Amino acid sequence: MKKILFPTDFSEAATNAFVHALEFAKIVNAELILLHTFEIPVYDSQFFPANYASIYSSIELANFEMFKDEIPKLRTIAMERNLEDIVIKHRLMDGDLLYNLKNAVEEDKIDFVIMGTTGVSDWTKFFLGSNTSSVISGVEVPVLCVPVDANFKKIKIIGFTTRYREKDKKELRKILNIAKKTNARVKSLYVKTSDSDVSESTVKEWEREFAGENVEFLVLPGDEVKETILDFVLYKDIDVLAMITHKRSFFESLFDSSFTKKISKQVPVPVLIMHED
Repeated sequence: MKKILFPTDFSEAATNAFVHALEFAKIVNAELILLHTFEIPVYDSQFFPANYASIYSSIELANFEMFKDEIPKLRTIAMERNLEDIVIKHRLMDGDLLYNLKNAVEEDKIDFVIMGTTGVSDWTKFFLGSNTSSVISGVEVPVLCVPVDANFKKIKIIGFTTRYREKDKKELRKILNIAKKTNARVKSLYVKTSDSDVSESTVKEWEREFAGENVEFLVLPGDEVKETILDFVLYKDIDVLAMITHKRSFFESLFDSSFTKKISKQVPVPVLIMHED
């Protein structure tokens, strides 16, 4: 059984992402591990000699009580969606989110991380906010990022962006496996710019290799890569967009502020970030 790590701060964005995590767990036959982290502030013990330990204890107890109160709410959501059979485990850890998350990924042999935005629908803060971008670059497993405005709906079409590199085939096969489990189609996009080095024969070779799969290869011309991806998501009815992290600077340019103003409300779709080997 696969394992999904779901970091949560019990915010609106996290609760919305939890629904996606439940449904995704059903698709890939996985259990959910909920991770809540909190940071204990640093106090100078010489100023708090008497109650130094009790300050830490009270902070830990308060976080535990909140954690204990929130878990039943999430289980209720699972029951309402008839997904109470999904195994849900818990981790409450103090310390840095990314440090704890990376440890949990390694210790629990996690297959996916699913997380919501930090409560802001603007994709600039979503992708470049310290938490999300750190997680994307800090772990080696796929990360499903769920904007707060992305209401869950049945996955019918998965978008996949490629540059037709040989190593992209492995990631495409992973997406096709997920698509089979939800009877979804895959639409693969390549944005052909004026300085593109991908030949027509390469595209044809991919079409032949994946001929038996439920995938459509689209080559759209345009030097405005970001706008072309936006049009692709909008007009091809993409439910989830899968992208490979070639380098972080790509994401920083893709989701710059001027672009995100256009898409923060228009394209509230989850984005599956996959790491190239």
